[in-house]
Amino acid sequence: MRDILNDLEAGKFLSDPDPVRRAQIQMKTPLPKRFYTTVSVAAAADGFAVHLDGKPVRTPGKALLALPTGTAASLVAEEFAAQGETIDPVTMPVMRLVNTALDGVAVDPQAVLEDILRFASSDLLCYRADAPQGLVERQNQQWDPVLDWARTALGARFNLAEGIIHVEQPRETIAVLGAHLGQRAQPLRLAAIHVMTSLTGSALLALAVDFGELDGEAAWAAGHVDEDWQIEHWGQDAEAVARRSARKRDMMAAVALLEALKA
Repeated sequence: MRDILNDLEAGKFLSDPDPVRRAQIQMKTPLPKRFYTTVSVAAAADGFAVHLDGKPVRTPGKALLALPTGTAASLVAEEFAAQGETIDPVTMPVMRLVNTALDGVAVDPQAVLEDILRFASSDLLCYRADAPQGLVERQNQQWDPVLDWARTALGARFNLAEGIIHVEQPRETIAVLGAHLGQRAQPLRLAAIHVMTSLTGSALLALAVDFGELDGEAAWAAGHVDEDWQIEHWGQDAEAVARRSARKRDMMAAVALLEALKA
């Protein structure tokens, strides 16, 4: 099922799910020239459509690229407007996410929901380091409030473990999360939650953003506590920096779309 959650332009402009590898391939593939002058947003039967020179944009699957709010449509329009002489889909994370939602997630939202629940069954926040103490304290500081929120606000109690040994989560907990996700099964919203989940390794962090408990920056930081600790002590190479930057761009695009859908 994760195939439909990869960029639907695979084989055309976006041929690898890894953002850095995608950019490398992109450098070897001629980009299409920009063929439009003006970008606008116009009311449509399904909400608000993005127009290029007065003509509506369609997804790779030929669906009308229409979003339920003008604010959400404007995010895509801004990405089109920001293109230069060529169109680079790598720099259009909201547009890619919308295409994935309309052409992929809409076909089978239940499968996407179940994929998020699989993340929840081994959620990042449940696996704690036993050392060094500084990392332990940082995990506790950033992760415990989210787990407390999940218990009190969602009614979901998670079991914790030290190390990487799998810990079984209560069926009731996964069922509760499934019920909350079922209320968020609109393709665009579910796609945004899935992107945040996969990029942080935590369905709880994604849901906390959706509920307004965390903002995007806080969720990103919480999802990268271990990585940040390693960077502080060992540094990182240029490729790792580029990969992290691309992943954060996709994360923030999902957060922006989620917020725009509520506008």
